[in-house]
Amino acid sequence: MSETHSVLAHQFDDLEQQFEASTLGMWAFLITEVLFFGGLFTGYAVYRSQYPLAFAEGSLHLDYRIGAINTAVLICSSLTMALAVRSAQLGRRRSLIGFLLLTMLLGSVFLGIKVFEYSHKYHEHLIPGINFVPPHEFIRYHVDPQQLYVFLSFYFAMTGMHALHMIIGVSVLAVLVVLAWRGRFSSEYYNPVEVAGLYWHFVDIVWIFLFPLLYLISRS
Repeated sequence: MSETHSVLAHQFDDLEQQFEASTLGMWAFLITEVLFFGGLFTGYAVYRSQYPLAFAEGSLHLDYRIGAINTAVLICSSLTMALAVRSAQLGRRRSLIGFLLLTMLLGSVFLGIKVFEYSHKYHEHLIPGINFVPPHEFIRYHVDPQQLYVFLSFYFAMTGMHALHMIIGVSVLAVLVVLAWRGRFSSEYYNPVEVAGLYWHFVDIVWIFLFPLLYLISRS
């Protein structure tokens, strides 16, 4: 009973009400995230319809194999996150910690690959606003370099915001690992793990859309 009171916030009547409120709050937050990324996707769609050849050419400067590896990494991280939530529901503390750490590891691998990819683009002088040099020898169909600039701007804006969300997610999981190590969670109280899982799956789903839109435009 004392443990229940220690995790129950004063504004709630019981843990069930607290769980429902926190889950609803996370879904409301994710709706705002959908609106945020929706603006980026809408802008992408508008400019892609205006500059189809430039976007296709820009996609050729992205390594789809790296994107595919990162996609596989995030799919695996969604599995480990789901297993972490299940472990929390069953009150399996060691499994919970293990799956959270594994999810953090996969998220870190994703970010590490992204850093490598960004570094490669820097050395190719393909970062807008920093050291952008149009690769004239590679541009097909006499595409305007400024249109390629637009594609790369969307690429770095969209993948950069996604990477920022990944960093936040890994940080949240690190806090959950500490709390789990201290025995904060049980089969009766695990909603922080549950809502963190919702956030993690959302970030993974965003990448599932980014991968084909950015990397696979002109692969057919």
